[in-house]
Amino acid sequence: MSLLADLLPAATWWHVAVAVTVYYVSRTIYRLTLHPLAKFPGPKLAAITRLYEGYYDVIQEGQYTFKIAELHKQYGPIIRISPYELHINDSTYYEKLYRNDGGRWDKYDWAYAAHGRGLDVAISAPDHFLHKAIRQPLSPFFSKANVGRKMDIVRKHLDKLQAIMTRKASTKETFDLGAAISAWARDVSNEFIMGKSYGNLDKEDFDKDFTTMVTDEGRMWRYNKHIPVLRVAFSLPWDFMLWLAGWLGDKGLKNVFTHLKVTLHDTKQIIDAHLANTSSEKPTSTSTSKTPETTQTHTIINDILSSPSLPSHLKSLSRIHQDVFVITSAGFETTASTLRLIIYNLFSSPSILSRLRSELSQFNLSDPSSYEYRDLEHLPYLTAILMEGLRLSPAAASRLQRVAPDRELVYPGPQQGNLNDDKGEKEWTIPRGTPVGMTQILMHWDESVYGKDAREFNPERWMDEEFKRRIAGGERMWAPFSRGLAWAELYLCIATLAQHFDLEFPGHSAEDFEAAIDAFVILTKSRGELRTVAKVRD
Repeated sequence: MSLLADLLPAATWWHVAVAVTVYYVSRTIYRLTLHPLAKFPGPKLAAITRLYEGYYDVIQEGQYTFKIAELHKQYGPIIRISPYELHINDSTYYEKLYRNDGGRWDKYDWAYAAHGRGLDVAISAPDHFLHKAIRQPLSPFFSKANVGRKMDIVRKHLDKLQAIMTRKASTKETFDLGAAISAWARDVSNEFIMGKSYGNLDKEDFDKDFTTMVTDEGRMWRYNKHIPVLRVAFSLPWDFMLWLAGWLGDKGLKNVFTHLKVTLHDTKQIIDAHLANTSSEKPTSTSTSKTPETTQTHTIINDILSSPSLPSHLKSLSRIHQDVFVITSAGFETTASTLRLIIYNLFSSPSILSRLRSELSQFNLSDPSSYEYRDLEHLPYLTAILMEGLRLSPAAASRLQRVAPDRELVYPGPQQGNLNDDKGEKEWTIPRGTPVGMTQILMHWDESVYGKDAREFNPERWMDEEFKRRIAGGERMWAPFSRGLAWAELYLCIATLAQHFDLEFPGHSAEDFEAAIDAFVILTKSRGELRTVAKVRD
């Protein structure tokens, strides 16, 4: 500091201080008065600086989602939550903002780049057309038809989970069913997507540290929004990252990077085998034969490589591996989180459990050949339990911003109702290019839709068919993750556990499984733990 003082005279420092002060004062005045979003309600500090959001993200550890809920009560259904962004808390607007209406809907690059995955992978690609091209080969892989063809994967790992629980029951041992559920979902997800299970259920602690680190990655996402560090980390060589993780991190962090390295190797093997198989095909002008058979398991990587919608630079090893890792991670933790919530509430309510068992009694779940997975889909009370679980654990805890770069939006919009009539009568014109988000969990807690018990687990609400059609159908006020694989896992897991076990959860309460932290995905107070004592039913 003394060297700088010697080099720069006091007058120069005074000019610098004045210039900085003028810049920030003028920027503050602009954002509060002349900015295109200045007309929207919300806290003045949030309109001035992103540090307002940063405080709740970093200092308060992922509480901005819940602060936004408070702000809506104060300012109404549409508010300004940063200098650049709006948030809407009105279930009736969901279809307008997220439906595929043929228009261009970009993602908010500032928020999605914070995942540190690059802007050419499915989770973070902000460009509408790029994201659509990347998603095109992924969606059919999770179709109901493809899930149906691979039900043996779900059943195989579920049999293993049931056997583990039976052994624990024989010793009356308290064990972490939450970690076991995550390990089961992870084994299913990896084998379904990659064609390979990594044996998480076989490990003594079900690789609990890995589960914890995947959920805690959300903390890095929050930090990276305000302090871009992940983008630097993911540009480092894998070996160096693994060494750094072992030196700076704990067992869980090291496990994550070890798994990343293993899956990178497996991804490369699948790509090499696919390319070798493709190059070995020699079509002739008269040949009508099908593609030669191969012993290689068909994976999502094969579909990506075969996709005509993707140019060659989007079929690189690095990009495909990042996509696959994110998809498998999302595929297990979102499902596992929902299962933990359902399992706790189901086995903690004798009346709900008794009614479900009565409905399931028509099936012999010990003999999978006696029924099909689709038979379970026609059970109304089981379906109601799953819908309620997905309502309270809909995967994302954070807002999912959309940007219409080429047109203005109108809220509440033509013929668009508003549940907050006293605050929603005014029509707002949203400038083009403005990031606008809604948050699923806040929408699912809307008391004007779900009643005063909106935050309680109550499957009965879904037994009203008219209510279900309106909320989950035409008006779309219920919007959880909806991949076919997740539904299959939920149906089979809950049905099997309800039929075969009685479960107690010493030391837990329902509050442990409520959404408590925004880690992009939902993080609860229990952090995935579900201490359980199991008893096999007669």
